[in-house]
Amino acid sequence: MKLIDKLIIKDFLKTYFFVVLMLIMVVLVLDFTEKNDKYISNQVPTNEILRYMWNYGLYLNNLLTPITVFISVIFITSKMAGRTEIVAILSSGVSFVRLLRPFLMGAALIGAASFYLNGWILPAATESMTVFKLVYLEKGKTTTDQNIHMKVGENSYAYFSRFYKTSNQGYNFTLETIEDGKLLAKLSADRIEWDTAKHTWTLRNWRLRELKDRKEIWTVGDDRDTVLSIVPDDFGVPENHHETLKLPQLSRQIRVLEDRGADNVEYYKIERYVRFMSPFAALILTFIGVIMSSRKTRGGSGFQIAMGFLLAFLYILLFLLSRTFAENGAEYPILAVWMPNIVFALMGLLLYKTVPR
Repeated sequence: MKLIDKLIIKDFLKTYFFVVLMLIMVVLVLDFTEKNDKYISNQVPTNEILRYMWNYGLYLNNLLTPITVFISVIFITSKMAGRTEIVAILSSGVSFVRLLRPFLMGAALIGAASFYLNGWILPAATESMTVFKLVYLEKGKTTTDQNIHMKVGENSYAYFSRFYKTSNQGYNFTLETIEDGKLLAKLSADRIEWDTAKHTWTLRNWRLRELKDRKEIWTVGDDRDTVLSIVPDDFGVPENHHETLKLPQLSRQIRVLEDRGADNVEYYKIERYVRFMSPFAALILTFIGVIMSSRKTRGGSGFQIAMGFLLAFLYILLFLLSRTFAENGAEYPILAVWMPNIVFALMGLLLYKTVPR
């Protein structure tokens, strides 16, 4: 059986890489055709295009893993069933659970590679793609943040009318302290600057209004140093900033946002949930794929492969929907993120009762 294990794992991985390569090549060709006019008009260097396509290919590999794993399993298993190899293996006294072992080992290898790719390689590729789009495909887009509202503490809220990262300066700054819906203090300044030596913020032409015991206290001044839980790097971050952080950086960013009391911390938490959830999809879909295609059918493997595509797309659709629900304020976001795996795992257990013995 060990020899059969090696052959199954070898064929599984070989088929997986072939399917991945074919799907990625098709998508990359379509993407290049769509963006070719912009490449020409913006005079994008060839090496930058090739780097973008490489990074986009890594992104596609991670996105298409459920489809490629499922199709590879169904192709290999249905081929073995068509040659009555599975019947021969089971007739020799090998249990179906034992037959699953090489498939699950191959899926575990793919899942481990997906976890490493998702946690350390793909974030850098995503950041590179974001920079490429800003530099070459979205020229003329403003680099100045405007009308910025940020929660910088449990009861503190900051506002900038404009912030320039090139000079680390903001204008029309206000810092409000609100508790139980009541304004306790409001600090305003015409300009705020980041002091790189002291790592503090300097307020220019500042005004402080404090409300205490039904009294209003005003204080004004020219310059004032203050410490905020934000730094210039917190400005100008892309919308997909959580996708550009490696796993250790993502965990640190979550702690920083939690200490700050930021409202967008859930996006970063959900991203971390997804990175730990995704590798298990390979195991679950492999389990279902072997069960679905272990019987020999008269129509060959075409129908089984078509069903594999359908179920894999349903998994991706369910994953996208569950992530959207989690980001839109689900009561238990970790449960929403894991819902596709839970649903398909239960489906696999139900199908397991129908497998040949």
